[in-house]
Amino acid sequence: MNGRERLLAGAAWDDFCDSLKAAGRIVDAFGEDANELDRAEWYRFLGRLTRNGLERFLENCEPDNPRLRDTPWRQSINFQSPDQDHLLAEFVDGSHDYVIRGNRGGLPYFVIASWNSTQPRHPGDRAWAADGVAGLTRFDPTAYQTTGFITSDQVHFDDDGHFTIAVSQTPIEGIADWLPIQPDCVGLLVRTLYHDRANTAAPQFAIERIDSPAPRAVTPGEVADGLAKAGQTVLGYGELVRRWWQANLGQRPNRIRFDRAVYFSNGGVPDRHHGFGAWECQPDEALVIDFMPSACDYWIFQLCSIWQENLDNYEQGDGYVTKYTARLNADGSVRIIVTGTDPGICGNVISPFGHVHGGMSLRLIGTRGAPPAVSLRRVPLAQLAAHGESALAAIEPILSGEVAE
Repeated sequence: MNGRERLLAGAAWDDFCDSLKAAGRIVDAFGEDANELDRAEWYRFLGRLTRNGLERFLENCEPDNPRLRDTPWRQSINFQSPDQDHLLAEFVDGSHDYVIRGNRGGLPYFVIASWNSTQPRHPGDRAWAADGVAGLTRFDPTAYQTTGFITSDQVHFDDDGHFTIAVSQTPIEGIADWLPIQPDCVGLLVRTLYHDRANTAAPQFAIERIDSPAPRAVTPGEVADGLAKAGQTVLGYGELVRRWWQANLGQRPNRIRFDRAVYFSNGGVPDRHHGFGAWECQPDEALVIDFMPSACDYWIFQLCSIWQENLDNYEQGDGYVTKYTARLNADGSVRIIVTGTDPGICGNVISPFGHVHGGMSLRLIGTRGAPPAVSLRRVPLAQLAAHGESALAAIEPILSGEVAE
């Protein structure tokens, strides 16, 4: 059966539901490593991924009517920064020409990337759930590769902050700023970056096809394709966090590594250094992390769950520290202390909010030079209470921040 026939027979919907079931069982691979809080957050994570997949691919993947839409509320895939918003436009392919118009508002910086991924032209023509994670080698909407990008530093703005950017395979006459796309382009991602969100006028972004096609009704085949993409998105991100934790982050606790290949494997852009790591800290301990930020326009250190999500305290301004919120040492270095109890020493305190382990991220945007070395000490709170900062001298630091080859 083709996608039309599979949708009308109910087979495309059944396959979508079966893909969600398969994704749900990925957590079993963690065994006792995933505690009660981790598992509670896992199923909530799947719910967010389901919302994400349906909004992107069932509601917002119409070839004739593109949109730039924010990701669902509280969805933070792959260590998404609380200071960044991700606006997405989904394409079927790169065969059309588009234009993005907008206004930067008070935004200090943004980058727009085009990308491709591993997916067939009509994924709704067949069932995928029975293949499980093995099917991701042939169809993985989460395995993005950036094929082109343009930053706000390259864009021309008028006196009021308005801009126009062509999005096409070849330049478009009369539009100076151009984001190139390839024939296999499946979408765009706008990363907006705030330094002080509460006091920054919001930007505006809108996209349209240049040939302005007439509105039309959706087809059964398109719905079948959208369901297939949504189901594989949940499965793909579920498997991604398992693979990153068990084959990478979880193998080197309390260390950060800057690995551009890993970062680029999921839609990264080359305007930044992004280091990833895992952290472990019991309630009666603290992690003391020190680094000297490299020269850059912006940096953020954030604490996440093992599912790479921001902790639930991020909306209150906890769980992360940035260049524009950090308390610096006299020499310009940064000390971050991960603890649920005030340790009584100087630094920027982040609460793990009931977690004992998770992922951590150090991202530097607009960088000039190499990423920084990072030292970490795991310290009993009792020692800090008794001896203060002098307790750190007796603990050999874990040194990391290396750049992977």
